This record gives sequence, C-alpha cells and structure tokens, in this order.
Amino acid sequence: MAGDASFDVVSDFDEQELRNALDQVRREVGQRFDFKGVTVELTQAKEEIVLVTDDEHRASAVKDLIESKAIKRNLSLKIFDWGKVEPAGGNKVRQEIKLRRGLPEDLAKRITKLIRDEFPKAKSQIQGDAVRVTSKSKDELQKVITRLRELDEAVPLQFQNYR
Repeated sequence: MAGDASFDVVSDFDEQELRNALDQVRREVGQRFDFKGVTVELTQAKEEIVLVTDDEHRASAVKDLIESKAIKRNLSLKIFDWGKVEPAGGNKVRQEIKLRRGLPEDLAKRITKLIRDEFPKAKSQIQGDAVRVTSKSKDELQKVITRLRELDEAVPLQFQNYR
C-alpha cells in the first residue's frame, strides 16, 4: 500500500467560527431596536446550543440571525438540528439546537457502498465517524470526491487528509 493515495470523508464544523457567529448574534440583538427590553440568551455547549427568549416570534428572528451569521462564516446550515420551541418558566420559551457532528453509521455505510459500486479501483472503509477512501490513482480519488459532493445528505461532508 506504499503507493496508495487516500482521503477521509468527515462531517465536522469549526467550533471557533460557530462561537464567533453566536457572538455576532448576541451583539446584533443588543443593538437592534426590535429586541429592546427582550431577553435573548444563547448558551453553547459541546453538542448543542440553547436559546431562551420571550416568545416564538423572537425565537424565529434569532434563528434567522444565527443562520445568516453562520453562512457568512462559511458554516453549513446542515450542522443545526432545530428543536421545537417549548415553553419555559417565567413567560419565556426555550429551543434546543443540536449540533450535528460526525457521519451517522447509516450514511457511512451508504457512502462505502456507493464507492464500492461506482468506483472499483477505490477502496473505502469506515473508521469511527469517518470514511477512509484509498486508491492507487489520485484521479480516481478526485472522481470520488466529485461524486460525493453531488450527494444531498442531512450532514455536511468535508474531505480531509488528502495525500
């Protein structure tokens, strides 16, 4: 395997960019006239973001803000799994936003099957929450990447460690 080239198919996002986008949202909410006197709390954990605000209309406006700031920072909107807006204590509403990270097992299996079926010269194997693709031909790997970019999945796909 000394002459093989490879890359990894992963699904991840830049946490620092997400944190920066949320900071921008907090600043804009503090400055906007339609949010004067309104509670907006954004709490980021490792796997989720929790939004607490006054009503569903405000939650929807903050969602739009988060999405627009994320796009400007080159974050895919597919990383957000928007939960339902639920009532919280004190006339507030709460919304949990799960963060999608890593390839789900069923998607990893579909990717390896697709590569096996369409690209006989390339080999793929699941490694945790990533898929490693190897081949003797770098051109073949480029074709695999092009084909995988055409997929419309629930998670964003990135290609790392191309060597």
